Amino acid sequence: MKKLILGLSLGLMTVGVAHADRLDDIQKEGVLRVGTTGDYRPFSYHDGEALSGYDIDVAKYMADQLGVKVEFVETTWKGLLDGLAEDKYDIAMGGITRKMQRQLNAEQTQGYMTFGKCFLVAKGNADKFDTIEEANQASTKVGYNIGGTNELFAKEHLTSAKFTTFENNLDVPEAVAEGKVDVMVTETPEALYYQSIDKRLEASGCADPFTKSQFGYLIPKGSSACLTQ
Repeated sequence: MKKLILGLSLGLMTVGVAHADRLDDIQKEGVLRVGTTGDYRPFSYHDGEALSGYDIDVAKYMADQLGVKVEFVETTWKGLLDGLAEDKYDIAMGGITRKMQRQLNAEQTQGYMTFGKCFLVAKGNADKFDTIEEANQASTKVGYNIGGTNELFAKEHLTSAKFTTFENNLDVPEAVAEGKVDVMVTETPEALYYQSIDKRLEASGCADPFTKSQFGYLIPKGSSACLTQ
C-alpha cells in the first residue's frame, strides 16, 4: 500500500508540461480529486448518499498520507478517460481493469488484484450458463454496462446473444434477479459479492474465469515513474 501511494505521488510529480507541478497544486489546494463511477461493488458504490468500497477507502488513505482532503468526482465508464484528460480529476479509481487500450490515453499503475471475467445469473442457472458457448445462444439475454470491458467482452465472445445495455452497472444485477436478462457479464469479485448478498443471484464461471486481468488505477499520461515503484 505505501509503495503504491509513493509511486502514485511520484507519478503526479512527473506528468510533464501540461500537468507540471500537479502534486504541488494538490497540496496547495488541499484536495486530491478522485474520479470514480460509483457503480461497481465492492470497489466503488453508494451506501446511502456516501460513496463506499475498497477503492474509496484507498483513496481516503492516499489523501491522508498526502495531507489533503479527498474529493470524489463521479463519472461513467464511457467518460472515464475523457475526464482524466480534461483534468476533472487527478486519478481514476474503482475496479478499473488494466488494459492496452487505456494505456494509450493514460498511465496505469501496477495491478493490485488479479481477477477474471465470469457471469452473474439467477439462482439455479449456474450450470446452464457455465461456459461462453452455453451463454452464446440466440435465446440468451445478456446484460452489461456501457463503455467498459464487460461490453468489449460481450461483443467479442457473445455475438449470438441478445444484448441489453445499462448506463449504471448497479442496475444489471437487479435485472438478472428479476429475469429481465439471463446473464450479466462481470468479474469474479463482483459476481461473488452479489452472490453473497442476494439469494436470488449466483456466480457462474468463477472457479475457472474466462479471462485473466488485473485491477489498477489511472493517472494522467506521462506519469510513468509510478509504474516502476
